[in-house]
Amino acid sequence: MFSASTLPAVWSTAEQPVTSTASIASPTLWTVTIVGVIALFVIDFLITRKPHDPSMREAVGWSAFYIAIPLAFGGYLWSQYGSQQGVEYYTGYIVEKALSVDNLFVFIILLSAFAVPRELRQRVLLIGVGGALVLRAIFIAVGAQMISSFSWTFLLFGAILLATAVKVGRDALSHADHSVDVSTMRSVRLLRRFFPVTDDYEGANLTVKRDGKRWLTPLAIVAVAILGTDIVFAIDSVPAVYGITGDPYLVFATNAFALLGLRALYFVLENALSKLVHLGHGLAIILAFIGVKLVLHWAHGVWPSVPEVPTLPSLGVIIGVLVVVTFTSLAATRRAEREGGGEPGVAEVEAASVSSSKTTPQTKD
Repeated sequence: MFSASTLPAVWSTAEQPVTSTASIASPTLWTVTIVGVIALFVIDFLITRKPHDPSMREAVGWSAFYIAIPLAFGGYLWSQYGSQQGVEYYTGYIVEKALSVDNLFVFIILLSAFAVPRELRQRVLLIGVGGALVLRAIFIAVGAQMISSFSWTFLLFGAILLATAVKVGRDALSHADHSVDVSTMRSVRLLRRFFPVTDDYEGANLTVKRDGKRWLTPLAIVAVAILGTDIVFAIDSVPAVYGITGDPYLVFATNAFALLGLRALYFVLENALSKLVHLGHGLAIILAFIGVKLVLHWAHGVWPSVPEVPTLPSLGVIIGVLVVVTFTSLAATRRAEREGGGEPGVAEVEAASVSSSKTTPQTKD
Protein backbone atom coordinates (compact mmCIF):
# COMPACT_ATOMS: atom_id res chain seq x y z
CA MET A 1 0.00 0.00 0.00
CA PHE A 2 1.04 3.60 -0.50
CA SER A 3 1.73 6.00 2.29
CA ALA A 4 1.27 9.73 2.02
CA SER A 5 5.02 10.16 1.89
CA THR A 6 5.41 7.93 -1.17
CA LEU A 7 2.83 9.70 -3.34
CA PRO A 8 4.95 12.80 -4.10
CA ALA A 9 7.84 10.57 -5.14
CA VAL A 10 5.63 8.51 -7.43
CA TRP A 11 4.08 11.64 -8.97
CA SER A 12 7.53 13.17 -9.47
CA THR A 13 8.75 10.04 -11.22
CA ALA A 14 5.68 9.96 -13.45
CA GLU A 15 6.18 13.57 -14.47
CA GLN A 16 9.83 13.22 -15.42
CA PRO A 17 10.56 13.32 -19.15
CA VAL A 18 11.31 9.96 -20.73
CA THR A 19 13.84 9.16 -23.41
CA SER A 20 11.70 6.80 -25.50
CA THR A 21 11.55 9.28 -28.37
CA ALA A 22 15.26 8.93 -29.19
CA SER A 23 15.44 8.29 -32.93
CA ILE A 24 17.81 6.39 -35.17
CA ALA A 25 17.08 8.81 -38.01
CA SER A 26 19.40 11.60 -39.03
CA PRO A 27 18.03 14.67 -40.82
CA THR A 28 19.23 13.08 -44.06
CA LEU A 29 17.33 9.85 -43.44
CA TRP A 30 14.20 11.81 -42.53
CA THR A 31 14.51 13.86 -45.73
CA VAL A 32 15.10 10.84 -47.96
CA THR A 33 12.19 8.96 -46.42
CA ILE A 34 9.73 11.85 -46.72
CA VAL A 35 10.81 12.53 -50.31
CA GLY A 36 10.43 8.82 -51.08
CA VAL A 37 6.92 8.71 -49.59
CA ILE A 38 5.91 11.81 -51.57
CA ALA A 39 7.36 10.28 -54.75
CA LEU A 40 5.38 7.08 -54.26
CA PHE A 41 2.24 9.12 -53.64
CA VAL A 42 2.84 11.11 -56.85
CA ILE A 43 3.25 7.85 -58.77
CA ASP A 44 -0.10 6.70 -57.41
CA PHE A 45 -1.62 10.04 -58.41
CA LEU A 46 -0.34 9.69 -61.97
CA ILE A 47 -1.69 6.16 -62.16
CA THR A 48 -5.17 7.31 -61.17
CA ARG A 49 -5.08 10.49 -63.28
CA LYS A 50 -7.02 8.67 -65.98
CA PRO A 51 -10.03 7.06 -64.24
CA HIS A 52 -10.25 3.31 -64.83
CA ASP A 53 -11.28 0.12 -63.07
CA PRO A 54 -8.01 -1.75 -62.44
CA SER A 55 -7.77 -5.39 -63.40
CA MET A 56 -6.93 -7.98 -60.77
CA ARG A 57 -3.51 -8.41 -62.37
CA GLU A 58 -2.80 -4.68 -62.08
CA ALA A 59 -4.04 -4.53 -58.48
CA VAL A 60 -2.00 -7.58 -57.42
CA GLY A 61 1.10 -6.21 -59.14
CA TRP A 62 0.94 -2.84 -57.39
CA SER A 63 0.07 -4.49 -54.06
CA ALA A 64 3.16 -6.71 -54.34
CA PHE A 65 5.22 -3.62 -55.17
CA TYR A 66 3.98 -1.72 -52.10
CA ILE A 67 4.65 -4.72 -49.86
CA ALA A 68 8.13 -5.40 -51.28
CA ILE A 69 9.33 -1.83 -50.65
CA PRO A 70 8.69 -1.78 -46.85
CA LEU A 71 10.02 -5.32 -46.48
CA ALA A 72 13.25 -4.37 -48.26
CA PHE A 73 13.46 -1.13 -46.29
CA GLY A 74 13.17 -3.10 -43.06
CA GLY A 75 16.13 -5.20 -44.16
CA TYR A 76 18.12 -2.01 -44.67
CA LEU A 77 17.22 -0.72 -41.19
CA TRP A 78 18.11 -4.09 -39.67
CA SER A 79 21.56 -4.13 -41.33
CA GLN A 80 22.35 -0.48 -40.57
CA TYR A 81 20.91 -0.01 -37.07
CA GLY A 82 20.66 -3.47 -35.55
CA SER A 83 18.18 -6.23 -34.90
CA GLN A 84 16.26 -4.34 -32.18
CA GLN A 85 15.29 -1.54 -34.58
CA GLY A 86 14.61 -4.07 -37.33
CA VAL A 87 12.23 -6.09 -35.14
CA GLU A 88 10.48 -2.93 -33.94
CA TYR A 89 10.00 -1.77 -37.54
CA TYR A 90 8.62 -5.09 -38.80
CA THR A 91 6.36 -5.48 -35.77
CA GLY A 92 4.97 -1.97 -36.19
CA TYR A 93 4.46 -2.51 -39.92
CA ILE A 94 2.55 -5.75 -39.38
CA VAL A 95 0.30 -4.08 -36.79
CA GLU A 96 -0.39 -1.12 -39.09
CA LYS A 97 -1.04 -3.36 -42.08
CA ALA A 98 -3.53 -5.43 -40.09
CA LEU A 99 -5.32 -2.28 -38.93
CA SER A 100 -5.36 -0.89 -42.48
CA VAL A 101 -6.99 -4.08 -43.78
CA ASP A 102 -9.74 -3.65 -41.19
CA ASN A 103 -10.11 -0.03 -42.29
CA LEU A 104 -10.85 -1.24 -45.82
CA PHE A 105 -14.19 -2.56 -44.53
CA VAL A 106 -15.27 1.02 -43.84
CA PHE A 107 -13.97 2.23 -47.20
CA ILE A 108 -15.98 -0.44 -49.02
CA ILE A 109 -19.16 0.56 -47.20
CA LEU A 110 -18.57 4.28 -47.84
CA LEU A 111 -17.83 3.83 -51.52
CA SER A 112 -20.91 1.67 -52.03
CA ALA A 113 -23.12 4.01 -49.97
CA PHE A 114 -22.18 6.86 -52.32
CA ALA A 115 -22.42 4.56 -55.36
CA VAL A 116 -18.98 5.69 -56.48
CA PRO A 117 -18.32 4.39 -60.01
CA ARG A 118 -15.60 1.75 -59.97
CA GLU A 119 -13.36 3.76 -62.29
CA LEU A 120 -13.32 6.62 -59.75
CA ARG A 121 -12.67 4.55 -56.63
CA GLN A 122 -8.90 4.67 -57.02
CA ARG A 123 -8.97 8.47 -56.90
CA VAL A 124 -11.18 8.51 -53.78
CA LEU A 125 -8.91 6.01 -52.04
CA LEU A 126 -5.85 8.05 -52.99
CA ILE A 127 -7.40 11.18 -51.48
CA GLY A 128 -8.02 9.16 -48.32
CA VAL A 129 -4.42 7.95 -48.26
CA GLY A 130 -3.08 11.49 -48.71
CA GLY A 131 -5.27 12.83 -45.92
CA ALA A 132 -4.31 9.93 -43.66
CA LEU A 133 -0.60 10.57 -44.23
CA VAL A 134 -0.97 14.20 -43.18
CA LEU A 135 -3.11 13.34 -40.15
CA ARG A 136 -0.79 10.56 -39.01
CA ALA A 137 2.21 12.87 -39.31
CA ILE A 138 0.47 15.39 -37.03
CA PHE A 139 -0.56 12.71 -34.52
CA ILE A 140 2.94 11.24 -34.51
CA ALA A 141 4.56 14.62 -33.86
CA VAL A 142 2.12 15.39 -31.05
CA GLY A 143 2.57 11.91 -29.58
CA ALA A 144 6.36 12.20 -29.67
CA GLN A 145 6.23 15.55 -27.89
CA MET A 146 3.89 14.19 -25.22
CA ILE A 147 6.02 11.09 -24.65
CA SER A 148 9.20 13.16 -24.34
CA SER A 149 7.54 15.40 -21.75
CA PHE A 150 5.20 13.14 -19.76
CA SER A 151 5.65 9.46 -19.02
CA TRP A 152 1.94 9.11 -18.25
CA THR A 153 1.38 9.43 -22.01
CA PHE A 154 2.08 5.69 -22.20
CA LEU A 155 -0.73 5.13 -19.70
CA LEU A 156 -3.04 7.34 -21.79
CA PHE A 157 -2.19 5.51 -25.02
CA GLY A 158 -2.65 2.19 -23.26
CA ALA A 159 -6.10 3.24 -22.03
CA ILE A 160 -7.07 4.34 -25.56
CA LEU A 161 -6.05 0.99 -27.01
CA LEU A 162 -7.80 -0.99 -24.29
CA ALA A 163 -11.01 0.98 -24.83
CA THR A 164 -10.72 0.47 -28.59
CA ALA A 165 -10.09 -3.25 -28.07
CA VAL A 166 -13.26 -3.55 -25.99
CA LYS A 167 -15.31 -1.81 -28.70
CA VAL A 168 -13.80 -3.89 -31.52
CA GLY A 169 -14.32 -7.06 -29.49
CA ARG A 170 -17.96 -6.24 -28.75
CA ASP A 171 -18.63 -5.50 -32.41
CA ALA A 172 -17.01 -8.80 -33.41
CA LEU A 173 -18.95 -10.84 -30.85
CA SER A 174 -22.24 -9.19 -31.79
CA HIS A 175 -21.48 -9.68 -35.50
CA ALA A 176 -21.96 -5.94 -36.03
CA ASP A 177 -20.94 -4.64 -39.43
CA HIS A 178 -18.99 -1.50 -40.29
CA SER A 179 -22.04 0.37 -41.54
CA VAL A 180 -21.60 4.13 -41.72
CA ASP A 181 -24.51 6.56 -41.95
CA VAL A 182 -22.88 9.18 -44.14
CA SER A 183 -25.84 11.55 -43.87
CA THR A 184 -25.15 12.02 -40.15
CA MET A 185 -21.45 12.84 -40.53
CA ARG A 186 -20.85 16.41 -39.39
CA SER A 187 -18.31 17.15 -42.10
CA VAL A 188 -20.72 16.03 -44.82
CA ARG A 189 -23.64 17.99 -43.36
CA LEU A 190 -21.45 21.10 -43.07
CA LEU A 191 -20.43 20.93 -46.72
CA ARG A 192 -24.01 20.49 -47.87
CA ARG A 193 -25.07 23.49 -45.83
CA PHE A 194 -22.64 25.89 -47.51
CA PHE A 195 -22.21 24.41 -50.98
CA PRO A 196 -24.65 23.04 -53.56
CA VAL A 197 -23.94 19.46 -54.64
CA THR A 198 -24.47 18.07 -58.12
CA ASP A 199 -26.64 14.98 -58.62
CA ASP A 200 -24.14 13.24 -60.85
CA TYR A 201 -20.43 12.50 -60.74
CA GLU A 202 -18.37 14.76 -63.01
CA GLY A 203 -15.48 12.44 -63.79
CA ALA A 204 -12.58 12.90 -61.35
CA ASN A 205 -13.58 16.52 -60.63
CA LEU A 206 -14.24 17.50 -57.04
CA THR A 207 -15.93 20.75 -58.06
CA VAL A 208 -17.58 22.19 -61.16
CA LYS A 209 -18.70 25.71 -62.07
CA ARG A 210 -22.31 26.23 -63.08
CA ASP A 211 -24.09 29.54 -63.70
CA GLY A 212 -21.13 31.38 -62.20
CA LYS A 213 -21.33 29.37 -58.98
CA ARG A 214 -18.99 26.69 -57.64
CA TRP A 215 -20.69 23.31 -57.06
CA LEU A 216 -19.29 20.31 -55.24
CA THR A 217 -19.58 16.90 -56.86
CA PRO A 218 -20.49 13.70 -55.00
CA LEU A 219 -16.81 12.79 -55.30
CA ALA A 220 -15.93 15.71 -53.01
CA ILE A 221 -18.51 14.58 -50.45
CA VAL A 222 -17.25 11.01 -50.31
CA ALA A 223 -13.66 12.30 -50.13
CA VAL A 224 -14.58 14.34 -47.06
CA ALA A 225 -16.30 11.30 -45.54
CA ILE A 226 -13.15 9.23 -46.10
CA LEU A 227 -11.00 11.94 -44.50
CA GLY A 228 -13.37 12.04 -41.52
CA THR A 229 -12.90 8.32 -40.93
CA ASP A 230 -9.12 8.80 -41.23
CA ILE A 231 -9.21 10.83 -38.02
CA VAL A 232 -10.86 7.95 -36.18
CA PHE A 233 -8.36 5.46 -37.61
CA ALA A 234 -5.40 7.60 -36.49
CA ILE A 235 -6.61 7.59 -32.88
CA ASP A 236 -5.89 3.87 -32.51
CA SER A 237 -3.21 3.37 -35.17
CA VAL A 238 -0.62 5.83 -33.83
CA PRO A 239 -0.82 4.73 -30.16
CA ALA A 240 -0.63 1.10 -31.35
CA VAL A 241 2.74 1.67 -33.02
CA TYR A 242 4.01 3.72 -30.08
CA GLY A 243 3.29 0.58 -28.08
CA ILE A 244 5.90 -1.17 -30.22
CA THR A 245 8.56 1.53 -30.56
CA GLY A 246 9.18 4.96 -29.12
CA ASP A 247 11.13 6.10 -32.18
CA PRO A 248 9.01 8.70 -34.07
CA TYR A 249 10.84 7.86 -37.29
CA LEU A 250 9.90 4.17 -37.12
CA VAL A 251 6.33 5.13 -36.19
CA PHE A 252 6.11 7.38 -39.25
CA ALA A 253 7.75 4.88 -41.61
CA THR A 254 5.47 2.01 -40.59
CA ASN A 255 2.36 4.18 -40.90
CA ALA A 256 3.39 5.60 -44.28
CA PHE A 257 4.28 2.27 -45.85
CA ALA A 258 1.12 0.61 -44.55
CA LEU A 259 -1.04 3.40 -46.01
CA LEU A 260 0.61 3.75 -49.42
CA GLY A 261 -0.50 0.33 -50.60
CA LEU A 262 -4.16 0.71 -49.64
CA ARG A 263 -5.30 1.92 -53.07
CA ALA A 264 -4.24 -1.27 -54.84
CA LEU A 265 -4.94 -3.56 -51.88
CA TYR A 266 -8.58 -2.46 -51.89
CA PHE A 267 -9.20 -4.04 -55.28
CA VAL A 268 -7.35 -7.22 -54.30
CA LEU A 269 -9.19 -7.77 -51.03
CA GLU A 270 -12.68 -6.31 -51.61
CA ASN A 271 -14.10 -9.80 -52.18
CA ALA A 272 -11.73 -11.69 -49.88
CA LEU A 273 -12.50 -9.42 -46.91
CA SER A 274 -15.91 -11.02 -46.50
CA LYS A 275 -14.12 -14.29 -45.67
CA LEU A 276 -12.08 -12.81 -42.80
CA VAL A 277 -14.99 -13.15 -40.38
CA HIS A 278 -12.75 -13.37 -37.32
CA LEU A 279 -10.46 -10.44 -38.14
CA GLY A 280 -12.25 -8.23 -35.62
CA HIS A 281 -11.63 -10.79 -32.86
CA GLY A 282 -7.93 -10.88 -33.72
CA LEU A 283 -7.56 -7.10 -33.84
CA ALA A 284 -9.31 -6.78 -30.47
CA ILE A 285 -6.77 -9.20 -28.96
CA ILE A 286 -3.82 -7.40 -30.59
CA LEU A 287 -4.98 -3.93 -29.49
CA ALA A 288 -5.61 -5.18 -25.94
CA PHE A 289 -2.17 -6.84 -25.88
CA ILE A 290 -0.41 -3.65 -27.00
CA GLY A 291 -2.51 -1.61 -24.56
CA VAL A 292 -1.37 -3.81 -21.68
CA LYS A 293 2.20 -3.56 -22.98
CA LEU A 294 2.00 0.25 -22.83
CA VAL A 295 0.54 0.24 -19.33
CA LEU A 296 3.30 -2.11 -18.14
CA HIS A 297 5.91 0.16 -19.75
CA TRP A 298 4.51 3.14 -17.85
CA ALA A 299 4.34 1.16 -14.62
CA HIS A 300 7.94 -0.04 -15.07
CA GLY A 301 9.08 3.58 -15.18
CA VAL A 302 7.34 4.24 -11.87
CA TRP A 303 8.00 0.90 -10.17
CA PRO A 304 11.08 -0.81 -11.74
CA SER A 305 10.02 -4.20 -10.37
CA VAL A 306 7.07 -4.29 -12.80
CA PRO A 307 8.04 -6.42 -15.83
CA GLU A 308 7.92 -5.19 -19.44
CA VAL A 309 7.04 -7.11 -22.59
CA PRO A 310 10.02 -7.27 -25.01
CA THR A 311 9.47 -6.47 -28.69
CA LEU A 312 10.45 -9.86 -30.13
CA PRO A 313 7.87 -11.83 -28.10
CA SER A 314 5.35 -9.13 -29.04
CA LEU A 315 6.03 -9.81 -32.72
CA GLY A 316 5.44 -13.52 -32.11
CA VAL A 317 2.13 -12.86 -30.35
CA ILE A 318 0.88 -10.51 -33.09
CA ILE A 319 1.82 -12.83 -35.96
CA GLY A 320 0.41 -15.81 -34.07
CA VAL A 321 -2.94 -14.10 -33.51
CA LEU A 322 -3.21 -13.04 -37.18
CA VAL A 323 -2.36 -16.55 -38.40
CA VAL A 324 -4.89 -18.17 -36.06
CA VAL A 325 -7.77 -15.84 -36.95
CA THR A 326 -7.00 -16.23 -40.67
CA PHE A 327 -7.27 -20.02 -40.43
CA THR A 328 -10.34 -19.93 -38.20
CA SER A 329 -11.98 -17.39 -40.54
CA LEU A 330 -11.41 -19.57 -43.60
CA ALA A 331 -12.66 -22.64 -41.72
CA ALA A 332 -15.79 -20.80 -40.58
CA THR A 333 -16.42 -19.53 -44.11
CA ARG A 334 -16.08 -23.01 -45.61
CA ARG A 335 -18.41 -24.41 -42.96
CA ALA A 336 -20.99 -21.72 -43.69
CA GLU A 337 -20.74 -22.42 -47.43
CA ARG A 338 -21.25 -26.15 -46.85
CA GLU A 339 -24.30 -25.44 -44.75
CA GLY A 340 -25.58 -23.08 -47.42
CA GLY A 341 -26.23 -20.24 -44.98
CA GLY A 342 -24.35 -17.61 -43.03
CA GLU A 343 -24.56 -13.88 -42.90
CA PRO A 344 -23.73 -11.94 -46.08
CA GLY A 345 -20.19 -10.69 -46.25
CA VAL A 346 -18.84 -7.34 -47.25
CA ALA A 347 -18.96 -8.15 -50.96
CA GLU A 348 -22.63 -9.10 -50.76
CA VAL A 349 -23.44 -6.00 -48.71
CA GLU A 350 -21.71 -3.84 -51.27
CA ALA A 351 -23.53 -5.48 -54.19
CA ALA A 352 -26.88 -5.02 -52.52
CA SER A 353 -26.13 -1.40 -51.69
CA VAL A 354 -24.99 -0.58 -55.22
CA SER A 355 -27.98 -2.25 -56.84
CA SER A 356 -30.44 -0.49 -54.56
CA SER A 357 -28.87 2.93 -55.12
CA LYS A 358 -29.22 2.69 -58.92
CA THR A 359 -26.59 4.77 -60.67
CA THR A 360 -25.97 7.88 -58.60
CA PRO A 361 -26.30 8.87 -54.95
CA GLN A 362 -28.87 11.38 -53.78
CA THR A 363 -26.60 14.07 -52.43
CA LYS A 364 -28.83 17.09 -52.62
CA ASP A 365 -30.70 18.18 -49.51
